Amino acid sequence: MSAPGAIAGAVGEQPTLHIRALRKAYGDVPAVRGIDLDVAGGTITSLIGPSGCGKTTTLRMIAGLEIPDGGTIALGDRMLTNGRQATPPERRDMGMVFQSYALWPHMTVARNVGYGLERRKRPRADIRASVARVLNLVGLGELGERYPGQLSGGQQQRVALARAIATEPSILLFDEPLSNLDAVLREQMRFEVRSLQQRLGITAVYVTHSQDEALVLSDRIAVMRDGVVVQEGAPLEVYERPRNEFVATFIGLANILSAVVREATAGGIVATLDDGTTVRAVAAADHPTTQQVGQRAQLSLRPPDIRIRRLDAPALASTPVDANASGDAVNTVNAIVETIAFAGGFVDYFTTLRDNPSVRLRVQSTPPIAARPGESIVLQFDAQRTVLLESDR
Repeated sequence: MSAPGAIAGAVGEQPTLHIRALRKAYGDVPAVRGIDLDVAGGTITSLIGPSGCGKTTTLRMIAGLEIPDGGTIALGDRMLTNGRQATPPERRDMGMVFQSYALWPHMTVARNVGYGLERRKRPRADIRASVARVLNLVGLGELGERYPGQLSGGQQQRVALARAIATEPSILLFDEPLSNLDAVLREQMRFEVRSLQQRLGITAVYVTHSQDEALVLSDRIAVMRDGVVVQEGAPLEVYERPRNEFVATFIGLANILSAVVREATAGGIVATLDDGTTVRAVAAADHPTTQQVGQRAQLSLRPPDIRIRRLDAPALASTPVDANASGDAVNTVNAIVETIAFAGGFVDYFTTLRDNPSVRLRVQSTPPIAARPGESIVLQFDAQRTVLLESDR
């Protein structure tokens, strides 16, 4: 670690967190069922998923607050947990920011921030200098003598963050730290947390159930469900190439279309929708096509990726629909607008396929309004934005 008084080292100096086959059960109920994950030094990985998916249990095992039933956790070449022994939390060189802030109400802001340094018996002059430095870093340099009860929720969260980084940890752990803030402050704080992590070059693991937080904050996202990681990757990759319906609908909005496979290659398929329209789709990230000709398949299509063309407007150029077609292939379907909703920065169109009203497609675009309820339109979307999904199970 860096010398006393420093805040953090360069990105390249930070160790990588290695998790292998991590398991934890409470009685007969499995909470985590064999997780493999790497968090590269100097990056932030978000664990995201619904309540009960195992993300907080995983974080607590990383911190040493829960003992795994199996698997290993290592920080660089330092083994923290190996199934036979576990390093105590206070010796793991980690800082944790909790959802509840966990500040001492009878201590000033400065005492709260310096508490970990006092426990480590640092010289008082070093403690004062470190506390002043981190409070300035989080924008609270003038509030050191106040008490937590005299601060807003956002200020209290900054104090909790300052306390976590004051001890110069190798890893920062965040357990849904922004969930108690109002919507506006929460949005502001997520950018501040990301900026601070990047400036410090510190490794971080961030637990959240908010897709927006995960997308904004993260270098990598691990989507969890029922105690396992169902997809892990860069935010853009997970958003654009979801592996299954759960990921597609949990990370952003998605239309899920049912189709029958007509042609298949490793990289994608040609399929027929229930209204008889032929479309092309690409395989999910790093997963070649497994569906066979004649099988039913599910396709994911993001609402902002669909373009509306009125019947009296010129058609977009399109390449032939072929399983080996180039990336500029365009899918085209006929639809009817049912309702629209204006939301300021974008317009939602809720449409149905003209020849099969049971199939609905949600479309999002920026103003002005392009079509009205009851109007017949053409929807066009790139084959490269139409993703073939695997089965959820």
